[in-house]
Order: sequence, then C-alpha cells, then structure tokens
Amino acid sequence: MISGQLRPVLLQLERQSGSLRSQIEAAVAAHGAPLRWAITAVQQRADQPALLQIEAVVVSVGDRQQDEA
Repeated sequence: MISGQLRPVLLQLERQSGSLRSQIEAAVAAHGAPLRWAITAVQQRADQPALLQIEAVVVSVGDRQQDEA
C-alpha cells in the first residue's frame, strides 16, 4: 500500500489567458495530488497580468515509487 503525506503549498501565479482553473490546477499538481486549493489574494499590476496567491493542500507520495521502478 502506498501512503501519502499532506503538505501545505503556497504559490504565486501570474495570470495568463485561457482557463484560470486549468492554470491553477496545473501549478498545484506540480507539487502533488491536489486535495484542495483557494485563491487567497490578487495583486493587480499596471501593464502586467494579475499576480494570484494560491494556498493549497496536496498529497505527496514519497520517492519510494520511483526507486522501485
């Protein structure tokens, strides 16, 4: 049985065109399997895309899986 560990993640994400949800989910997934996430702050910047602060909790699986492969 593979067990995971819950980890809090705090990200800053520059808003791009396209689906906001897809952008956030991809950024969070880079740190583990997303359990939940929320946009907790938005910084508007002149002549630049908005900067989003994302707080998330992910389930991370240890490197054991890669070592066994």
